[in-house]
Amino acid sequence: MDKVHTTERLSHLRQLMKKHEVDIYVVPSEDSHQSEYIAPCDARREFICGFTGSAGTAVITHGEAVLATDGRYFNQASKQLDENWQLLKQGLQDVPTWQEWTANASEGGKVVGVDPTVVAAPDARRLNDKIKQKGGKELIAVKENLVDIVWGGSKPSRPNEKVKVLGLEYTGKAIDTKLQDIRKEIDKKKCAGFIVSMLDEVAWLYNLRGSDIPYNPVFFSYASVTAESATLYVDERKLESDVKAHLGNAVTLKPYEAVFDDAAALGKSAHSDATEGNKKKVLLSNKGSWALYQALGGEEKVEEARSPVGDEKAIKNETELKGMRECHIRDGAALIEYFAWLEDQLINKGVKLDEVQGADKLEELRSKKDLFVGLSFPSISSTGENAAVIHYQPEPGNCSTIDSTKVYLCDSGAQYLDGTTDTTRTIHFGEPTEMERKAYTLVLKGNIALECVKFPKGTTGFALDAMARQFLWAEGLDYRHGTGHGVGSYLNVHEGPIGIGARVQYAEVPLSIGNVVSDEPGYYEDGKFGIRIENVIMVKQAETRHSFGDKPYFGFEHATLVPMCRKLVDTTLLSKEERAWLNAYHKEVEEKTSPYFKGDDLTLKWLKRECAEI
Repeated sequence: MDKVHTTERLSHLRQLMKKHEVDIYVVPSEDSHQSEYIAPCDARREFICGFTGSAGTAVITHGEAVLATDGRYFNQASKQLDENWQLLKQGLQDVPTWQEWTANASEGGKVVGVDPTVVAAPDARRLNDKIKQKGGKELIAVKENLVDIVWGGSKPSRPNEKVKVLGLEYTGKAIDTKLQDIRKEIDKKKCAGFIVSMLDEVAWLYNLRGSDIPYNPVFFSYASVTAESATLYVDERKLESDVKAHLGNAVTLKPYEAVFDDAAALGKSAHSDATEGNKKKVLLSNKGSWALYQALGGEEKVEEARSPVGDEKAIKNETELKGMRECHIRDGAALIEYFAWLEDQLINKGVKLDEVQGADKLEELRSKKDLFVGLSFPSISSTGENAAVIHYQPEPGNCSTIDSTKVYLCDSGAQYLDGTTDTTRTIHFGEPTEMERKAYTLVLKGNIALECVKFPKGTTGFALDAMARQFLWAEGLDYRHGTGHGVGSYLNVHEGPIGIGARVQYAEVPLSIGNVVSDEPGYYEDGKFGIRIENVIMVKQAETRHSFGDKPYFGFEHATLVPMCRKLVDTTLLSKEERAWLNAYHKEVEEKTSPYFKGDDLTLKWLKRECAEI
């Protein structure tokens, strides 16, 4: 992983900070829509510090620069940051959060600045409170993005890709019905309207997809919904006649930038049209930007809440669930063909292949499957010690040759018109060590335990996290990432508001029938190996003998169909029930994927061997 020399960039940024009378400048990872994955034109944090991971915040003073990131990226960040930067390892004992560090640095009346379009309004308020508590002056909105000025003419331009209609055969729900449902939620909250700022929410609401952000089928846009109107704010050059016909008279089109003026007008009219005792506010997602919050008129005129569009989107309908099942069969077939091919190349033919060549072959195999659109994130093709880098990304000319004597971890996924996939398998082509087999089996046991759990309605992913960690914990082991994230339906591979993990937000929203999440415990030894097993699972009604408190009980159904690695399973550590689960799973994998391998003896032989009963 090459380091970017940031001395000149930081020097220029600090000059701009002086000009704007800012002592401390915050550079988040997100774009104006709080996207996790961003377009190259919005990769400001990466530009200023050189760290390429998807999560992290840079904070720059006139004398110091820090990058804060979580446990997934400690290894990667330590390799990519140059001597100008300190790494704040978030989540470790005695390490301050970036907010705490910023507040501490602001002591003595210092001013902290941030671009208000790239920070969520609640986050801005909390940071401002911390700054003032520590004796700092305040957090100010710097309308010009200072990193953009440093970046100058070399900054990539904003994408302007065409928007496409996603048909009812894939969405299962028409625009009119979705708008009716959202209007009911707006009415329940007694609000005048709702500004939709998350890109995947706009795409879902209007049954549209785009390609402005790599791996995520979204497009730069906002939306607003009131009792009488629905608006799409977008560069109209993106829309062909079929898209305009699809939106019809139900949706008004306006320029992308017009959302701020319209937000100001909506906030003003909603407030002035109501009686003094019944002043309506405008609903804004708690992930809406500080800039939008300010445009609407601030606290007096804004009702902040979890987005009703996000909540609706996370509960997949029967059409979407059917698509998830079917795309995972095709995707599983591509992965099976890839692993069989890779083993043959490495072991039987002695071919030297690097991690990028492996990832490219897998993409080629996926691209031949029906309804394939593209990858859902950059493939993690990692051998040996690289597998211990949780979000490792191989690059041409800067990756390792796949070593058949070491663990190989492949975390990858695809976008299909009928669904989104995300699968991790860890395999070994030689003789694994005793610790590799033990770690793999403990991770597998956690993966099985989570999928098999039954839980009452109202249970959150926060409450279920320990199910996947329990066998590692019993050995004094753990992993520094969440156990599961929501998965979109031909949308973002990481989707809120639900997930499984120890983050506080996973305690806010109970799991519901139709939620789709990942199940991905792991174990990593820096400099040695990494293990992760990931299935996509869907919440379903569970059959139980009793129904305590007259509550329904839920369980999970797996969508992913790819064999586990036999060489890495220590069967002595499996219970009778776990062994039965594994055999039943492998039987299902073979039955559902084998029709894709007619005439392909190599893949069929590999599949039968890996799925044989244990």
